[in-house]
Amino acid sequence: MLRLTLLWLPVFLFFFSSSSARPAPYAMRISCGARINVRTPPTYTRWYKDFAYTGGIPANATQPSFITPHLKTLRYFPLSEGPENCYIINRVPKGHYSVRIFFGLVEHDIDNEPLFEVSVEGTIIHSLKSGWTSHDEQVFAEALVFLLDNTVSICFHSTGHGDPSIISIEILQIDDKAYYYGPEWGKGIILKTTSRVTCGTAKPKFDEDYSGDHWGGDRFWHPIRTFGKNADEPRSTEGSIKQASVAPNFYPEALYQSAIVSTNSQPDLTYTMDVDPNKNYSIWLHFAEIDASITGAGQRVFDVLINGETEFENIDVVDMSGDRYTALVLNKTVALSGRTLTITLHPKKGHVILNAIEVFQIIVAESKTSAEEVRALQALKKALGLPNRFGWNGDPCVPTEHPWSGADCHFDKSGRKWFIDGLGLDNQGLRGFLPNEISKLHHLKSLNLSGNTIHGAIPSSLGTVISLEILDLSYNFLNRSIPESLGKLTALRRLNLNGNSLSGRVPTALGGRLLNGASFNFTDNPGLCGIPGLPKCGPHLSVGAKIGIAFGIFMSLLLLVLCSWCWWKRRQNILRTQQIAAARSAPYAKSRTQSSHDIQMSRCPSRGRTAAENGPSLLS
Repeated sequence: MLRLTLLWLPVFLFFFSSSSARPAPYAMRISCGARINVRTPPTYTRWYKDFAYTGGIPANATQPSFITPHLKTLRYFPLSEGPENCYIINRVPKGHYSVRIFFGLVEHDIDNEPLFEVSVEGTIIHSLKSGWTSHDEQVFAEALVFLLDNTVSICFHSTGHGDPSIISIEILQIDDKAYYYGPEWGKGIILKTTSRVTCGTAKPKFDEDYSGDHWGGDRFWHPIRTFGKNADEPRSTEGSIKQASVAPNFYPEALYQSAIVSTNSQPDLTYTMDVDPNKNYSIWLHFAEIDASITGAGQRVFDVLINGETEFENIDVVDMSGDRYTALVLNKTVALSGRTLTITLHPKKGHVILNAIEVFQIIVAESKTSAEEVRALQALKKALGLPNRFGWNGDPCVPTEHPWSGADCHFDKSGRKWFIDGLGLDNQGLRGFLPNEISKLHHLKSLNLSGNTIHGAIPSSLGTVISLEILDLSYNFLNRSIPESLGKLTALRRLNLNGNSLSGRVPTALGGRLLNGASFNFTDNPGLCGIPGLPKCGPHLSVGAKIGIAFGIFMSLLLLVLCSWCWWKRRQNILRTQQIAAARSAPYAKSRTQSSHDIQMSRCPSRGRTAAENGPSLLS
């Protein structure tokens, strides 16, 4: 049974109110590389400055097409910044969104057309093809996606052909039921815009530019005035179109005010486009009877064929829409094995009419990596100072074509999550230390960080990763003892800790498993002891005993210092007392010394003198 979407059906009007009854949809527009907020004509749309979203290098921009927003800057990502670079935008309300990215060229390098891939929420939505700068509809990528955790990640993946260069990013909220195409539609589905064509006009427009409802997402419609070869004639009207801008898709009325009508020389209308093979596509066909020559039902009847298969029979626009100048939308999902999509309108009565075409590639959204393990890797990245060239941005495991360098991923079908089962970062010149968060990698089987400059202790929490089979931390600068918890890694069959500065006794549980064929290497750690090949350890002491001894030594040293201080203090007091006593007795001692000297001189008898010395004597 054909799936038919009629926008005028009362059921849609019942479940979905018009935008006038709702607040404006969330909109975030970023002018990449801009340092200030800007507005662009003709609608004076506001673009936020590019601040704190990602790495890369801001530069002046060259717009490859006149439909590109008139923004003067961009951000580009040289390979030295890493193969994966992402915008992680927070505080986005949960809901259904149109995400659009415009590409540009660096002003001084306009001859270098970069080729790269774009992913949203870990799912590839677009791969730029050579020559994209020459096609208006290829200067941007757009997808409809559900955002469920208040964030959105938009990543750019280098393919070795130039540096990804981004002019703008738009995140525009749309109706939760927009583009519902059948039972397969849902929150695990992304609709990538492959083509949007408006017929009978030569004016390319965005939805917002001609007063479309903002809940429609500001769509771009590529104009085709005619399919050529006298196969058709354009038609247009300025009259109003009923049932146009209604929920959930809110198509702008102007979309139905132009059309092409086939002629007698070529009764069929045929539209052909290139597609990716072996994919499913959702096709939306738009009609409104605006030809003045048609006055009622039954005057124009035609079939619609997709790649030669009749998908819609006996289409009578007036009859199915209910009136002339009334919008009608048909939707069909098809699986295509080839690289070409051909839509043919074949008349049964009168000529055929066509207003617009939309084609979406249906993409099953990638499952994400466990959030806990992502946080653990981010902590490891920070602790080791991982250089930008590793490109550890976005999701570690998806897109599956671009996993993080050094990370091995495994998909858990039951939990619909990716997890990390291996990390190989040996001989990468890494510095820093091992964080405790590494224990959150619960599914890790192999960890190789050998040949780096990692210092500090081995986290004891590593002993909780019971899935570990290979642990190689050799030739680093790790110190302290080997945690006893590593003895709990019963699956461990290879352990290399050689070439570090570890000390103490090798845990008994590890030493015992050497007898069971495990390959352990503890050499070149001068302070290690306790197993064959290493020095013997002294008496084994428990942790409590070691703490007691250390405490006793500390108290002894403290007592010795205290006694020394007391002795020094007492000695200082004695010397000070002697000095004070000596200073007080000094004048009295001097006085007594002088008096004693005088007394001695007075008491001393004079010696005899000669007659000559005494002079002549007088005789009486």
